[in-house]
Amino acid sequence: MKKRLVLCTQLPEKRRQEIEKLCDVTEAGELKHGKGNVTEEMIREECKGFEIVVLGDENAKADTINTWIESGMKFIGVAKGTPVTVDNEVLKAAGIPLSYTPGRNRVAVAEFNMGLMIAAARNLALSSTGLSKGEHTGPAKENIYDVPDVKNVTFGPLDENHPFTDYGIGFELYGKKLGIAGYGAIGREVAVRAKAFGMEILAYDPFMPEEVITADGAKKVDLDTMLTKSDMVSLHLPVIEDTKASVNKDWFSKMKKSAFLINTARAAVIDQKDLVEALQNGDIAGAAIDVYWEEPVPANHPLLQMRNVVCTPHMAGLTTDVDGWSGEMMSQEILAYLNGEERKYIWKR
Repeated sequence: MKKRLVLCTQLPEKRRQEIEKLCDVTEAGELKHGKGNVTEEMIREECKGFEIVVLGDENAKADTINTWIESGMKFIGVAKGTPVTVDNEVLKAAGIPLSYTPGRNRVAVAEFNMGLMIAAARNLALSSTGLSKGEHTGPAKENIYDVPDVKNVTFGPLDENHPFTDYGIGFELYGKKLGIAGYGAIGREVAVRAKAFGMEILAYDPFMPEEVITADGAKKVDLDTMLTKSDMVSLHLPVIEDTKASVNKDWFSKMKKSAFLINTARAAVIDQKDLVEALQNGDIAGAAIDVYWEEPVPANHPLLQMRNVVCTPHMAGLTTDVDGWSGEMMSQEILAYLNGEERKYIWKR
């Protein structure tokens, strides 16, 4: 007799076919209704009575988890890198391990992170937006294809009206020191890519063995060394009690005034007011931010108006490839459970 599985997230077609040989699969949640169209009350009912529950971004608090356990749930998986959307305390009390997909978007975030570093270093957002708004442009032409025969085409004399003067010319990443706070899956991917740019990596992670860090050509350092020596500090910290608002005025007071802060992790690790004041007061040179304390970010947030800040709308971890990585990892967890094998990706917190 086949087991009953309710699926709220996409799996690779080949893996789904393997699973369907062993399970009757029912689609629910965002897989059935679309992203953002699901309430917890909806999935509580839709996922009740299944032995295997596989979620994506759906929320499941204690009442929901208990409902599923009482109706026969023995396996639960969440296709997220950090499954904070599910009450794991209830699961632990019931002796049900929580499968998840750590590092599923590590490449996506790491590549985006490098993009933010380049954008911050070279003022890409400021200059691109300025040009689109008509700053430093010439008069409109009837025929844009009628161009003068000039070998050295430039934006004109380097004076106070020149884009280089207005936006700044920035600096190279090559030869600079990158501080990485949190040397997990994403931090490590950033380090490897930054090394390819010729950067020196200073890694701060009290829990990561030094040999793992040095194997990547990085250097393990204490927090003060990372902050005082780095030209850029990239955050890859999880949100736990010890890290909430831990990136604060004490951090900023130790950083170089020429340093930039990069955050593609979670906004909660930063003290919001301290960051705004550090940027306004010139305690640090700038920042590149992809995550916010409230999303969508309020329209009047001061970060959006700062010329020394690059802001993007929480998109570092989203690519057309991420669901494939996540689905493959979750499929492995489901198949391991079905075959009575040990699972690889169990949430420990």
